[in-house]
Amino acid sequence: MAVANTTKTSWRLQEIVAHSSNVVCLALGKNSGRLLATGGEDCRVNIWAVSKPNCIMSLTGHNNPVECVKFNNSEEQVVAGSQSGSLRVWDLEAAKILRTLMGHKANICSLDFHPFGEYLASGSMDTNIKLWDVRRKGCVFRYKGHTQAVRCLAFSPDGKWLASASDDSTIKLWDLTAGKMITEFTAHTGAINILQFHPNEYLLASGSSDRTIKLWDLEKFKMIGSSEGEMGPVRCLAFNLDGFCLYSGAVDSLRVYGWEPDRCFDVVPVGWGKVADLAICNHQLIGVSYNLTNVSSYVVDLTRVKKSGSVIQGVIQDEQPLTEPSPKGSTLRRNYDRPLTTCSTQRVKQSSESDRRSPEGERRSPSSEDEKESSAEIRNPEDYKDFFQPKSAISRTPPKSEPFPQYYILCLWENYHIDLLCIRCVAVLSFIFKLFLLLYFIIYPARNNRPSVLGDDEALAQIRKGHDTMCVMLTSRHKNLDTIRAVWGSGDVKTSLDSAVSMKDLSIVVDILNIVNLKPSLWKLDLCTSILPQIEELLQSKYESYVQTGCTSLKLILKRFWPLISDTLTAPPSVGVDITREERHQKCKACYKQLKNLSNVVKNKADQVGRHGSAFKELQLLMAPLDY
Repeated sequence: MAVANTTKTSWRLQEIVAHSSNVVCLALGKNSGRLLATGGEDCRVNIWAVSKPNCIMSLTGHNNPVECVKFNNSEEQVVAGSQSGSLRVWDLEAAKILRTLMGHKANICSLDFHPFGEYLASGSMDTNIKLWDVRRKGCVFRYKGHTQAVRCLAFSPDGKWLASASDDSTIKLWDLTAGKMITEFTAHTGAINILQFHPNEYLLASGSSDRTIKLWDLEKFKMIGSSEGEMGPVRCLAFNLDGFCLYSGAVDSLRVYGWEPDRCFDVVPVGWGKVADLAICNHQLIGVSYNLTNVSSYVVDLTRVKKSGSVIQGVIQDEQPLTEPSPKGSTLRRNYDRPLTTCSTQRVKQSSESDRRSPEGERRSPSSEDEKESSAEIRNPEDYKDFFQPKSAISRTPPKSEPFPQYYILCLWENYHIDLLCIRCVAVLSFIFKLFLLLYFIIYPARNNRPSVLGDDEALAQIRKGHDTMCVMLTSRHKNLDTIRAVWGSGDVKTSLDSAVSMKDLSIVVDILNIVNLKPSLWKLDLCTSILPQIEELLQSKYESYVQTGCTSLKLILKRFWPLISDTLTAPPSVGVDITREERHQKCKACYKQLKNLSNVVKNKADQVGRHGSAFKELQLLMAPLDY
């Protein structure tokens, strides 16, 4: 394994023998950038930790070579499509086969999971696209229109659209709710290998064997840019986390593009050959490629890559001033509206009854023989626990040191993400509290030596116990939230957060952060200076939901603002008076000091066992550049 050289922009991380026969496909987990799935001619799917030499799990079940693999967004599931057209979905946390889906008539060429719902899209050499309900094992819709193999599928970040690309050189955009094609793009002259939605804007990037990358405006449905300079077919694309630039992976090189106008910011030589997938982790870009039975991984240090004005097709340009990252990118293009919770209400148009009963067998459940043949063998228990077991459900047993009513009502309240625009009245919460206590004494009558049947007076006394105290607490919280809501209405998020901090009530801060964490467009550098001191308290809280909120906020800050903080603090002094730059420098300096303090807290908690162990390990990786 190669060791990272701090003087290099790119280096090879490792090379492993991934299968007993030729590797056919692979995929990186895009959420963490730390997981890799490989599929081979040996009909297996192997799961690896990037940078580690040993296989974590080996998944079997397919009777034909695996042609395509894909992780879901949480990296708890992986799907693999075979040469025969069958699909298998494994639950990695439970280490078992979850679903077997049949219906395609030829090789599976492309796969993607819906960002919110339990849906999966597959494209095949039979030219069809199928949308599957993973829970019900059935195909809910079939999209027809391509005339050749469907090479790439991608759901939009808001989960409303599905984009497909084909060997027929066309891109089609499908409306999942209406069940029909919205538009078709036909500017490419070769097979299209990859599609990538912008993380925030209505923008789509495509890479083709015609050696071009094209960008499409999804409001006006027209091409807004075409980059020509690749030395070979474009195989991989990835937008930077802030959406300001686009990375392109081609043979032995990484290119960095901007648009409006079209620009090539940087070209980084990387010896990865025909790179097959890209992911961004800890301000590093991970690239993976395969040759015969081997898989190689490479790293590009994104802090050394130019992402603003530098080179445009060989012409030197003036360096652009450093600006604070904005989720809206370089234009005022419309942003995606994401659901406020992880539970999606997105509905897709169902196929007709005759289509669902078609002889293709789309709704055929796997036979018992298929299920028996499928397995998930854990090869490396230590890495398996590190990646998958911390995600399992936590115990619901209350601590012995804390009385039942306070413990359970706090857990109930903490895990209820309050929307400032939808705060319920105290009377409703009081009713829920009463009902919650009543159910407890019905379900658990024997606990703590209580009689199995309670008399009316005793039951009423138990229900009333602590009720007045709880109502006072909730009334105070409701009043504070109303105050915050009034400030929030002015559109000043930082002032809202500062008001919450001044109330000396950490639960109010958590309520605000649970909303801000779900709305990237609200984040600014000013907000980081207010949030970071609060995160230190959250990470050391005894309440798990507080710790989870703190981890989420810290991860978001590191991913979005560390490049800005690092670049600002390492930049040479400016000539003359630049008040804006000086103010930004002071903010970045304050953030850096707070992050250094937090890094010690994270290091102390990274080795803990439990639900948040893996979250702290990931934060430790993200905070590694602070030590340089």
